[in-house]
Amino acid sequence: MKKFLVLMPLAALIACQSMPITPAVSPVSMVPQPLLVEVEEGQSPAILEQPVRFVNLKTAEFALTGAWPQAEDGFPIVFRGGYSPEDFHGGQGAAGAYSLDVYADSIVVHTESDAGRYNALATLMQLVPVEHWPTEKGGALKLGFEIAPVHIEDQPRYAYRGMHLDVCRHFMPIEFIEKYIDNLALHKFNRFHWHLTEDQGWRIEIKKYPKLTEVGAWRSASQTGAYSEQRFDSTRHGGFYTQEEARHIVDYAAKRGITVIPEIEMPGHSLAALAAYPELSCTGGSFEVAHGWGVFDDVYCAGNPEVYAFLEGVLDEIMDIFPSPLIHIGGDECPKTRWASCSKCQAEMARNSLKNEHELQSHFITRMERYLNAHGRNIIGWDEILEGGLAPNAAVMSWRGVSGGIQAASMEHNVVMTPGKPLYFDHYQYNPEEEPVAIGGFNSLADVYAFNPVEGVPAEYHAYILGAQANVWTEYMETSDHVEHMVQPRASALSEVLWLGGKRPGDAAAFTQAMDYHVQRLIAMGWNYAPYEFEKAAGDEAQ
Repeated sequence: MKKFLVLMPLAALIACQSMPITPAVSPVSMVPQPLLVEVEEGQSPAILEQPVRFVNLKTAEFALTGAWPQAEDGFPIVFRGGYSPEDFHGGQGAAGAYSLDVYADSIVVHTESDAGRYNALATLMQLVPVEHWPTEKGGALKLGFEIAPVHIEDQPRYAYRGMHLDVCRHFMPIEFIEKYIDNLALHKFNRFHWHLTEDQGWRIEIKKYPKLTEVGAWRSASQTGAYSEQRFDSTRHGGFYTQEEARHIVDYAAKRGITVIPEIEMPGHSLAALAAYPELSCTGGSFEVAHGWGVFDDVYCAGNPEVYAFLEGVLDEIMDIFPSPLIHIGGDECPKTRWASCSKCQAEMARNSLKNEHELQSHFITRMERYLNAHGRNIIGWDEILEGGLAPNAAVMSWRGVSGGIQAASMEHNVVMTPGKPLYFDHYQYNPEEEPVAIGGFNSLADVYAFNPVEGVPAEYHAYILGAQANVWTEYMETSDHVEHMVQPRASALSEVLWLGGKRPGDAAAFTQAMDYHVQRLIAMGWNYAPYEFEKAAGDEAQ
C-alpha cells in the first residue's frame, strides 16, 4: 500500500508532462479581423505551458478576459513603445494602433497608448484556443497551448465604436452589465451608451432627488406581447443602480478600454421623473410611471426655471459619477402639445424671441449644453436636436436614417451614425416566424455587415463621422438571455465594420468562416447567440 501511495504522484506527474499541447488558433478566426496579419512561415509558435510574465504593463489596470497565470520568471509578454505607424488605414483610430509579434520565446507588443494596449490584449485573448479559456468568471486560463507565429499591425478605422443598452423598459442586473461590457471588450468596442432614464423607469440614484428612485424606478404593470395587442400584466417591475454600483461599472469598463456614456433623457421621455416630481411638468400632474411603450405628451416644462435647476442638480451628480467627456441628453420624440398650451412655455418663447416650439426645444437643449460646457463636458443627442437649430457644440446621434448625421456633419458637428436600418438590434434578424416577439423591422446579419458609416456623406465631411453604434431597446426583451440573443452575432459584424471600415478580404464568406470558430468564444463566455447563417439571413430578407 505504501508503495502504491508513493507511485501515484509520480504517475500523475508523468501524465501531466505528456499531455498534448493544443494547436494554435487560426488568426483568420479573430473578430474583428486585425488590419494586417502575417503568419511567419518557418517560425516556431509560442508554446504557453508555463505562467507568463507581463513586462511594462500594470495588469491591475488592464483587465483581461481571463486571468493569465503569472510568475516572475514566466514566459515574457513585453509591452514597448516605438510604434507610430503612418496612418495607412486612412482612419481616426491611430490612438489605438499597435503591433504584435509572436516568437517562440516571447510575445512583443509595440504601442504608444493605453488604447493600443487594450486592443493588443483583446487580440491576444482571441489567439488563445477557446478550450483554454477560464470556465468561470475571473478564473485562470488553462496552460498548454500554442500561439501561431504571427506579425500583426493594427488600428481601428473609427474612433467611436459603440453599443447601447436600454435598462429602463426592462431593468438588467449589475452582473449582466458586466457581462455586456466583457462582450464589448472582446470585440474592441470602446463606448458603452447606458440609457438610464425613460418614461418607464428612472434607473440611476440621484441623492439630491431621492424620489427619482423611490417612485420613478418602479411601475405597477408592463405591456406584454405585440404592441398591437395592447396587453398588460399586473406585475410590479423596476430597479435602479446605486451610485456605488454605477461607479463600479465605470471602473469595470475603463479597465477594458471602454468609456461609459450615460444618457439622461430631456425634455421628453420623462414620465418617470414627473411621477416623482410632478411640479416639473406643464400641468402639475399627477402622473404614473408609464406602463406601456410609446411617446407621451407630458414632458418637462420648458418655461419653468425649477426644471433647469433640477436637471442641473441631476447632471452635477451624473458628472461626478461618469468621467465621460460626452453626456447624452436624449432630445428625441418630444411632443410639443403641452408646451403649446402652457403659459410658462409661451412666456419663455416671448422672452427669447422664439418663433415656435421647435425653437423652444433648441433653447432648452442649448441652455443645458452651456451648463455642461461650463463643467468641461459636451453633449450628444438624438438627431431631433437639429430641429429649431443645433446647439453650438453638440454632437449628433443620427437614428432616423443617416440624413440627420449628414446634415450635422455638413455643419461641422461630430456625428455618430446609428440608423434604425440596420443598427437597431431590437428588430428581427433571421426569420420573424421563428424568433421571439420583437418591435418589428428586419435587420439581418448581412445588413449589419454591409453597413458603411460614411455612405452618402460628402468626402469633405468624413472626418466628422466619429463612428457608429448599435442600439438595444428592451421593450420586448424581458430577460438578459433575450438581450444576448438580439445582440449576437450582429455585434460581431458591427465590430468588424467599425474596425476595418469595410469588409475583410473574402467578404461575407470569410466573415462567416471566422464566426464558425468565434461562436465558440461566445459559448465560453456563456453568451446566448442567435442563428448566424449569413446566407439564410440575407435570403430571408429578400423573400
